Amino acid sequence: MSRVRAVVAAVVLVSAVAGCGAVDPSDAKPSAGKPAAGTPSAAPSSAASAVADVENDTPSSAGKLGADPGTRYRAIAVPALEGQVCDEGDGGFHYGSDLDMIVSGDDDLTQIEGDSQDLADEVSCFGSPRNVLRMGSMSATAPTFTARTTLYEQVADPVAALNRIFDASVELATGYGRDFTGEAKVVTSETLVVKCRQNVTNTFPMTTCFWANYGAAGVVDFFPANGEQYVPIDSAVPWTQAFVAGALRA
Repeated sequence: MSRVRAVVAAVVLVSAVAGCGAVDPSDAKPSAGKPAAGTPSAAPSSAASAVADVENDTPSSAGKLGADPGTRYRAIAVPALEGQVCDEGDGGFHYGSDLDMIVSGDDDLTQIEGDSQDLADEVSCFGSPRNVLRMGSMSATAPTFTARTTLYEQVADPVAALNRIFDASVELATGYGRDFTGEAKVVTSETLVVKCRQNVTNTFPMTTCFWANYGAAGVVDFFPANGEQYVPIDSAVPWTQAFVAGALRA
């Protein structure tokens, strides 16, 4: 599908979604079993060595973040991720009506004001085959995930900052019609803290991961494969780690 056709399809779907209102999670149950085609079900090999086992991970069992290495970032790049085609922007798809996930709750952090050409603060990545979301007779191609990233002069306590960002962002998104379900899960490596939770947006089962380190924070919103089932959190975490590793530039 060309970018022009993708944008047109997205606008049509957003128009359909806008009239539907919030959906109770019980009305949008994802299919069981293996992830459908297009789901990032396995960790990218470039990040596999850094991935913790998240099968039974909970906030209380999160690992330990290392000391601040002093690295600060001045640019956000479009990463090269295996099996994904990434570019700046939302990929021609957005929910509209303030349902697109953003980072909130970072008012106490000082953002880095860089050259806009060096800040790909919104990135979308598409897999193969591409996800197709359907609502009634309307359909649109959706990314595997979209990511929004913010750079800061310093994040003195990434764990505390991530919790503030997560709580504020989830509260804001809930107010606009996202229905969060299940428990949040946290995975901490030496350089990054990731916190994920599943949610339902206009019948579509989404998996959303927030992350933070000592110089940046962001959110990665995973779309369901063909609109049917959640991307598993234990798949979303390594993809989030891979995205961060590829996007941040010192």
